[in-house]
Amino acid sequence: MPSQASTTLTIPTRGPGFTDLTGEVRGWLARIGARDGLLTAFVRHTSASLVIQENADPDVSRDLVGALDRLAPRSPAYRHATEGPDDMPAHIKSAITATSIGIPVAHGKPSFGTWQALYLVEHRDAPHRREVVLQFVGEARAP
Repeated sequence: MPSQASTTLTIPTRGPGFTDLTGEVRGWLARIGARDGLLTAFVRHTSASLVIQENADPDVSRDLVGALDRLAPRSPAYRHATEGPDDMPAHIKSAITATSIGIPVAHGKPSFGTWQALYLVEHRDAPHRREVVLQFVGEARAP
């Protein structure tokens, strides 16, 4: 019988960069007894995002942060600047990445490829506490 469960993760960030959520996601799926279905991850912010990306070489995330900075640099030309010079670029970075990701779940595990992981990407300069909502819909074993 299909079931559904949800939770909200609160993730502290240290400023711009990637925070790996894969372990927390796997642990939550195990706790709810997930088997086969779909996991949706959604970040509740407009200046942070979610990505599935390589987890083997930390230079990948550093290069991606640099590339995003080049795509959406700080500039006095932005009209929206009330929250600081990093805010509008953070909104742009969030808009060109993702705020929601669907991940197939098979045999209780997210179906990531060998080198994939789920990351929260902080686009603001200062540390924040970000909320990521997880929702699983599918088959689960009885608790």
